[in-house]
Amino acid sequence: MELYLLRHGKAEDFHPDGDSARALVPKGYEQARRVGVMLAAAGFLPEIVLTSPLVRARQTADEFCTTAGLPGPVVQGWLACGCAAESISAELAAFHDFKRVLIVGHEPDFSQFIQWSVGAYGATFEMKKGGLACLRVSPPARHGTLRFLIPPKLAPLADWSGSEAPPSKPPEETTG
Repeated sequence: MELYLLRHGKAEDFHPDGDSARALVPKGYEQARRVGVMLAAAGFLPEIVLTSPLVRARQTADEFCTTAGLPGPVVQGWLACGCAAESISAELAAFHDFKRVLIVGHEPDFSQFIQWSVGAYGATFEMKKGGLACLRVSPPARHGTLRFLIPPKLAPLADWSGSEAPPSKPPEETTG
């Protein structure tokens, strides 16, 4: 399985109803759109999107799916904050029929999952808000390969409003 980990976008610092109710700020929506554009343009769209039930993660997943022209995400309670690496792998085993899966969630869960999957104890992986990682995994087996880790600033600027799907490949350059 090719597993994409998308950390939720930038969210408000505080919400009167608690941490789980914190919503994305405009920059967070832009981060989600950038990842949608990037994966669509590269031809790496997932077959299914799973998301944490927390507001900021659901909003990130919704914005990603809209931008990429995908059906909406499937909410998974196990992706809420505090999910252990072993639990993530065990839960992903239920999705073994999918070649590409994208999960939207939180830190430090994602960086710990990367560390656990690749056996890089003592190493540090940092998933920035709106950052994307890709692992080759075979849940529930532990061993995985980190294919890439992209901070949000390296994702392309999103020009799409969500009403149109992004192009399947970059436009060809014209000479003049």
